[in-house]
Amino acid sequence: VAEMEQEKVNGNKEPSAEASSYRCSACHGDEDWGLGHPLRGRAKSRSLSAAPVLASAREFRRTRSLHGPCPVTTFGPKACVLQNPQTIMHIQDPASQRLTWNKSPKSVLVIKKIRDASLLQPFKELCAYLMEENNMIVYVEKKVLEDPALLSDDHFGPVKRKFCTFREDYDDISNQIDLIICLGGDGTLLYASSLFQGSVPPVMAFHLGSLGFLTPFNFENFQSQVTQVIQGNAAVVLRSRLKVRVVKEPRGKKVAVPNGISENGVLAAGLDVEVGKQAVQYQVLNEVVIDRGPSSYLSNVDVYLDGHLITTVQGDGVIVSTPTGSTAYAAAAGASMIHPNVPAIMVTPICPHSLSFRPIVVPAGVELKIMLSPEARNTAWVSFDGRKRQEIRHGDSISITTSCYPLPSICVRDPVSDWFESLAQCLHWNVRKKQAHFPEDEEDADEEGGEERAGS
Repeated sequence: VAEMEQEKVNGNKEPSAEASSYRCSACHGDEDWGLGHPLRGRAKSRSLSAAPVLASAREFRRTRSLHGPCPVTTFGPKACVLQNPQTIMHIQDPASQRLTWNKSPKSVLVIKKIRDASLLQPFKELCAYLMEENNMIVYVEKKVLEDPALLSDDHFGPVKRKFCTFREDYDDISNQIDLIICLGGDGTLLYASSLFQGSVPPVMAFHLGSLGFLTPFNFENFQSQVTQVIQGNAAVVLRSRLKVRVVKEPRGKKVAVPNGISENGVLAAGLDVEVGKQAVQYQVLNEVVIDRGPSSYLSNVDVYLDGHLITTVQGDGVIVSTPTGSTAYAAAAGASMIHPNVPAIMVTPICPHSLSFRPIVVPAGVELKIMLSPEARNTAWVSFDGRKRQEIRHGDSISITTSCYPLPSICVRDPVSDWFESLAQCLHWNVRKKQAHFPEDEEDADEEGGEERAGS
């Protein structure tokens, strides 16, 4: 079983003195591999590990990095990849991505779709099974337990009293959860992603919603499936996320300057006070959408890639999505669908005012920066996985790059089979009425006719 772990960007990693180690220069020392076993500088035991399993004392598995081969490989007798300290994450062969636990998971976060009566019974069965059969600590959002149907259920009372609760935007549970289980549609997985702005625990998503593209598990046999996952016997797809940083220019404060105030009380021009820029950061699983908002004018935004202006988007807006998000809004806007294991960022225009503006795919790890064009007639609006919608004005900027914290989504079978199954079941990809074949007598007649014409 191969081991995987979400990358850690902060903190020093000290190699052990037990054995000599191999340091990957493409990772700038972020990973060490001992000749006998993986060496990890991280003390937390319940996270997934990214170090490859070694076949022998002198062998290591070569992984693939978003910025080149890693560990470092030579190309011919004299060429190699220059050491790159900006490596974002490592991409393994999808077939080797298997879940394993350094220690048995003890705490599980159950996320349930709110205001859905059909989920109450599965929710009760799952929580009772986790607590009574597996002796696990179950976390749920406080507003889930405020459902009147749960409050009035006396049989569920003993289970309900054992819950650990939290409130979104108030309580930080990121370091207390070993496993996440989602009950609902794709929105529950997106919500789970938003709760973890750093490392994300493995996510097991049950299809109980309207679409279920990202939720591959059926709830009918949940006991055996949950047991398999707890025992560490499952495939995992690492869904890359986007790290988004929104920087807003200060809009100024009104200051009491005797000659600076007009008669109607409006601050005179040129007296805005520079109070420092405000920056907010988000981790996004599907997409960042910049659109024209309520304005009837076209949006007009500049798109920079690694500091270079690549284009100006004139239209209804632009979508910057992950491969996971390529089957969401981007697909509806005419983009290609990309498998989650492909390291990439997709840029898709929304109703562009240009016949030649087609969706493009850029390498994961590049930095996109989006700003309102100087000549834009109106402001733009931005949302992150459909949430946190806010206005973008002149001078504001949105920086987007690949996050080093992917979301490990547990598979029913494997990353490739699950994805094509979702394409077929949820999007009906390439479903059409089959063309009828020719009858055998017509085929024979055609062949005979051809031979006669050839001999005449």
